[in-house]
Amino acid sequence: MKQIEVIPVSGLPEVNEGDDLARLIFDSLGRSRITINDDDILVIKQKIVSKSEGRLVKLADVTPGRRASALAKKHGKDPKLVELVLREAVRVVRAGHGVIITETRHGFVCANSGVDQSNVGRGFAALLPLDPDKSSRRLRHRLEELSSKKLAVIVTDSFGRPWRRGQTDVAIGCSGINPLVSYAGKKDAFGYELRVTEPAIVDEIAGAAELSIGKLAKIPAALVRGVGFVPGELGVKSLIMPRDRDLFR
Repeated sequence: MKQIEVIPVSGLPEVNEGDDLARLIFDSLGRSRITINDDDILVIKQKIVSKSEGRLVKLADVTPGRRASALAKKHGKDPKLVELVLREAVRVVRAGHGVIITETRHGFVCANSGVDQSNVGRGFAALLPLDPDKSSRRLRHRLEELSSKKLAVIVTDSFGRPWRRGQTDVAIGCSGINPLVSYAGKKDAFGYELRVTEPAIVDEIAGAAELSIGKLAKIPAALVRGVGFVPGELGVKSLIMPRDRDLFR
């Protein structure tokens, strides 16, 4: 068994549109005397990625349409926020209990299209990155340039889960790591041959990093060290269940 270490990246300044996020993270690690090693995994919260990519919207500039206004009235939500939710969605899956479940342009099925007002300043809302896998690749390449090390990057967000209360962090983008580990054909401790076991390793790493980062500590990134993984560029898009195999749509 390997020992896994999660190292919070503290001391990051407020991130603004156009900032070199990889440089900010690299410099913060340097100030904390933390060096990047080969095969480290940098886990980054979606919010600071969205900020650096200009994915913040001023609610005062949003004009809700008829559908957004009707949904907002029915479910007790801000019409401007609902308008953003609809703009980011390809369809509304279900709405109720003050939540609108949508399918986003990325293929994610989540609450409110990932639109969020936490940690962005009053009067603003953050949208998910347009292409989180691409964001992960760009950050990885830049960090590898700065550190001269080979690593992986995972961008995370908090999602709810059907049939269970609470939220957990999952990967919405990744680079340098295959998101699934296949145990098909391998045998367990009792000799049973596994057929369909495929841990979503990027989601497991996202959850582990969240234990160190937390929601309220203003620490939006962490280095995860000691995880064995297969390098790759399949991205989180490869985790999305094809519609013809999805039992719940």
